[in-house]
Amino acid sequence: MTINDYSENFFGRKVVNFSVGDTPQPADDNVVYRLVQDWEAEETQAELLQDFFSKVPPGQVEALVIGAWGESQENSPQEYLDGLIARRAELPNLKALFVGDMTYEDCEISWIVQTGYNALLEAFPQLEVLRVRGTTEGLELKPFKHGALRKLVIEGGGLGNDIVEAIAASELPALEHLELWLGSEDYGFDGDLDTYVKAVTALRPERLKVLALRNAEIADELAKWLAEQPWIAQLELLDLSKGTLGDAGAQALLESSHLAGLGKLDLSHHYISAPMQEKLRALPFDVVLADAQEEDEYGRFVEVGE
Repeated sequence: MTINDYSENFFGRKVVNFSVGDTPQPADDNVVYRLVQDWEAEETQAELLQDFFSKVPPGQVEALVIGAWGESQENSPQEYLDGLIARRAELPNLKALFVGDMTYEDCEISWIVQTGYNALLEAFPQLEVLRVRGTTEGLELKPFKHGALRKLVIEGGGLGNDIVEAIAASELPALEHLELWLGSEDYGFDGDLDTYVKAVTALRPERLKVLALRNAEIADELAKWLAEQPWIAQLELLDLSKGTLGDAGAQALLESSHLAGLGKLDLSHHYISAPMQEKLRALPFDVVLADAQEEDEYGRFVEVGE
């Protein structure tokens, strides 16, 4: 399965498209704009950004979504990031950024060309939310220090160890929501359980509200390890959705003595048997078990690959 829909909301606000020549809506705290280019856009990213800020005062922008850019399978969003960094003094209120809000019709998730994010994070110390889609081509991240970042989401069809290790080595005292899409070996995933044990442990998981290790080929292994961790009791959400979780991982979660305080468990897109699903539904909190899959002769598959 691929990404079929655009985000309707971001940072608690309705997402509205903006392209070159558009007239923005009247100022409204409940709207966040998504910058969108056609496949063969004549304008550059810099020109679209300039048009946007000529109509929407930068000082009013608290959140921004960057949607499809021209030929996303060949070009990165670097011009957008450079433009934002150049205007950082004009954007003191920018708190949330989503780069790559596109569907498979714009570009398959593992074909999206990404870029490096350290300069952006350094330029915006007030940034609270960073969401990035596309991990296979061009995504770069070095260990960083950031005092305000509370939500970090990286989505893709295959997440490399270098990105996970960089996050683990970073200083993120405000982090409370971590979401990583691990993906498939066919599209760049090269980690193992030890990679994620080290990363999550380094980030002091006892302070997290949301831990989402989604789209994982190693979902059973992750579930077995997580089931042994006392700190999962204080999570508002533990998300192992989109992966290959089966009865082995489900049984470990059922037998865990640490789930009692958990707010919600999302296991959607799974390979759990019907009897085991019934046991999970009996747990005293919300358990999401949508999109049950059946293993075939080729094995199990994560929801989002190519």
